Amino acid sequence: MDSTLKIAMAQITPVLLNKEATLKKVEASIIEAGQQGCELIVFGEALVPGYPFWLALTGGAEWNTQVNKELHAEYVRNSIQIEAGELDAICALAKTHKIAIYLGIMERAKNRGGHSIYASLVYINAEGGIKSVHRKLQPTYDERLTWAPGDGNGLRVHPLKQFTVGGLNCWENWMPLPRTALYGLGENLHIAVWPGSDHNTKDITRFIARESRSFVVSVSSLMTKQDFPESTPHLEKILEKSPDTLANGGSCIAGPDGEWIIEPVLHKEGLIIQTIDFNRVYEERQNFDAVGHYSRPDVTKLSVNRERQSTVEFND
Repeated sequence: MDSTLKIAMAQITPVLLNKEATLKKVEASIIEAGQQGCELIVFGEALVPGYPFWLALTGGAEWNTQVNKELHAEYVRNSIQIEAGELDAICALAKTHKIAIYLGIMERAKNRGGHSIYASLVYINAEGGIKSVHRKLQPTYDERLTWAPGDGNGLRVHPLKQFTVGGLNCWENWMPLPRTALYGLGENLHIAVWPGSDHNTKDITRFIARESRSFVVSVSSLMTKQDFPESTPHLEKILEKSPDTLANGGSCIAGPDGEWIIEPVLHKEGLIIQTIDFNRVYEERQNFDAVGHYSRPDVTKLSVNRERQSTVEFND
């Protein structure tokens, strides 16, 4: 079997709070990557319908204000309900182009009532099947004002040619135990998705690669002050305090030795394509393997609950 894998990092700007328009951009990126022979394409965290930048710009922690309520309602309306088939077109493209996909979405989870939203990382295989939906375990800081905390159900890995691929959202990449859970499942290609900016990706991408002796692909989105659609609720209030650049990209790839294959790419929209070779994983595992020969499970061991959480269980 061919030991190489051709990867596309889709560093694109969402059409904020517009899931239909953003999904069209996602579809165009998948088609372009497929036409270039890519076998995996990765998109940033919460790309559909975008990251809630407004929370830090509009007094997001103020209690019970109409501004916060209206922005949140628009966000929920434009989040994805997978059970309603809202990713069916993406799955069809995966099958047509024989390309696996990691896509960051805001998920309006039906099994949690359909009103709260989760930052979810969806894996779709090259046959067009949704194989895991990882809901971000712990929203970060102001994200907690609009996102709900997820569960361990999506802590899973997937075969992709010779690779075993898994992924985490943004700052949960800093959480050592979820990383360890994926390592223990045999992960050797780690996907880290971010809303954007090299201040997130420039250190931890190489750190995880060196710790795990795996390839690490970090993919970010872009966002500038000019990218807010005119239809954004309370746009004038958002723009009052908005910096010119909210997310500058920073998508990058580190090899299993922790060295750069692609350094963080800034302020550039489009596909960033790279071919990686699985043999590099075995080379670097020779001297360190965090869950293999360089571990002591008789002394320290991790227990993981992967049950999909729900408030109600019906016994019909």
